[in-house]
Amino acid sequence: MSAMTSTTNPALFDVTIICTTDDFQATYWMERLSSGVCKSSADSTNNYPMVLAVSEDWNSSAGAGNGLGTLYAFTKACNVAKGKYGVDLAQELMDGKISAALYHTAGKGTRLAPLPASENNNKPGVKLPVCHQLADGSYEPITVLEAVVRQTGIYASSRSGRLSVFWGDQIFVPTAPFKYTPTHHVDIMCTLEEEPPTEQVWVDKGLEKYGVIAVSGGGKGDAAQVEKVDHPTAMRMLKNLGDIARVGPSLGSFSVSAKMLQALCDEFSSELAEKDGKLDTDPHFWMPLTLPQDEYLSLMSQKGVDDEESRSHHVRMSKMKDSFLAANPELGMFGSVDVGSNACWWDYGQLKLYIANNLKLSEEGDDANLLRRFFGVTGRTMNSEVSGVTVDDSASVFSCKAKSGSVASNAVIAAVEAEEIQIGDGAIVVNCAAKKIIAGKGAVLYNLVSDTVDGIMAEDGDVIVSVTDTKGSSMLLRSKTNVCGGQAWKQVLDGNDMSFEEVHNQNKDADVSNIEKKRKELYKKASSSFGL
Repeated sequence: MSAMTSTTNPALFDVTIICTTDDFQATYWMERLSSGVCKSSADSTNNYPMVLAVSEDWNSSAGAGNGLGTLYAFTKACNVAKGKYGVDLAQELMDGKISAALYHTAGKGTRLAPLPASENNNKPGVKLPVCHQLADGSYEPITVLEAVVRQTGIYASSRSGRLSVFWGDQIFVPTAPFKYTPTHHVDIMCTLEEEPPTEQVWVDKGLEKYGVIAVSGGGKGDAAQVEKVDHPTAMRMLKNLGDIARVGPSLGSFSVSAKMLQALCDEFSSELAEKDGKLDTDPHFWMPLTLPQDEYLSLMSQKGVDDEESRSHHVRMSKMKDSFLAANPELGMFGSVDVGSNACWWDYGQLKLYIANNLKLSEEGDDANLLRRFFGVTGRTMNSEVSGVTVDDSASVFSCKAKSGSVASNAVIAAVEAEEIQIGDGAIVVNCAAKKIIAGKGAVLYNLVSDTVDGIMAEDGDVIVSVTDTKGSSMLLRSKTNVCGGQAWKQVLDGNDMSFEEVHNQNKDADVSNIEKKRKELYKKASSSFGL
C-alpha cells in the first residue's frame, strides 16, 4: 500500500498510454496526467515519465475490441512519441530501457449512466467523492482513471521491456507480492485459489461464471485460459497443461514482452492498416494460443461463432505461436501473475458499484479501511470548513464549505460548497455548489451548480447530474439508483427531455478541456455569490 500512496516517490511507469474515445479527450488526459499523477517529483533530464494519449479512430462502429485496440493504440502512441519527443518508443521497449502501461478507457459507459454524460462522454474522468491535492496546493476530486494509474504503477519496476495493459475503471490492491521476474512472453493477472482445483472448489468459488486462468504444476508455471465452463469441461479443455496446480478468476489485465507485442502487431498488420475488424484478447489471442483446436472450437461455438471461422483463426494463431517460440525460446508463452485470493478489488464501471464502493469511505471493516488508506483518508472530515454543520460520526466530508445544516450517517460528500446542506443517509454528493443542497436518502448528486434561492433538491434514491456544453449552458439529467443505464439507455426517463443515448450522441467530440474550465467558472461564480 505504501508503494501506491507515496507522494514523495510515486511508483510510475516510464510511459503511460491512454486510449480514449476522441482527440479532445486525448488532449485532456495528456495535459492532466502530465501535470498531475504522472508528474515525477524528481528533476528529470530525459523524456520520462511520458504521457501519450491517443483516440481509437477505428473504421467500424463496433470498435477494435481490446485486442486490436491495444495494438492500434500502441502503434499510434509510437507515432506521437516520435513526433512530439523524437523517441523511438518501440525500440526503447525492445531494448528493455523502459516500462510502459496502456489504459483502455474508450466506450460509452452505459452501465454507469448518467455520470459519464456529465463529463461529456469522458468516462474515465468521472470523479470520486474523495479529493487529492494538486500541484498548486488546492484540492479537487480524484478521477477514476487517476486512481487506477496511481494503483497500477507498483508493477512498473518488474516490467521493463514490457507493455502492461489495464482497464480504466478498476482498482485492485494485491495481497500477493507485486515485484516479480516475468517468466512468460504474456502474463495475465488473476486471483489464484490456494486449494487444488477440485470439482467442489470449482462449485464453491463459482468459477463457472468467470474467465478462469489455470496454472500447471512443476517449475514452468505455464497457464491457459477457459471461460464460463464447469469443472469437467475445464479439465478436458486444459488437458494439455498436465497437472493443474492452481486456478482462479482472471482480472483481464495483462502484460506482454516487447517481442510478443511486435509479433502481434506484425501478425495483424493488415487489420491495423485498414482499421477494420474486432478482436478481443481473451477469445482471440489468449485462448487460441493456449487451448487445443477442438476445445477452442467447442468454447467459441458456445458464443455462436462458426466452427470454420474459429478453426481458421486457431490455425493462424498456432502458426504465429510456433514460429515465435522457435525464435524466442527464452520465455514461456503464457503465464500468470497472482494478485492474491484475498486481494481487494473496486470496480467503478457500473452505477451500483460506483455507489457501493464509494460508500465504503464511510463504512467500517478491513476493505473500507484499505480503501481509505489508498485514497489518503486520515479523518472523516478533511480540508473542510463546516463548523456550523452537524456531521454524523460515520459520514465523510472532504474539501467542503458550508455554513449550516447536517450530514447524515454513512453519507459521502466532496467538493461541496453551500450556505446550507441537508444530506441524507448514504447519499453521495460530488462537486456541487448552490445556496442550499438537499439530498434525500441514498441520492447521488454530481457536478451540479445552481445560483437560485431554492438551490438543489433531490428525493430519496434520485440521481441528478448536470451536462454542460462549451458555451457554459447546462441541462439536468436524472435517473434513479436502482436503474441500470445500460437497460434504460434508449429510454427517456421521468424528468428528462432526452434519453441517455441521445445525450451521448449530443456529447460526441465535445471539447472536454474547455467544458471543464466553463464548469469550474460556474462553480466559482455560484460559490462566490453566497459568500464562500
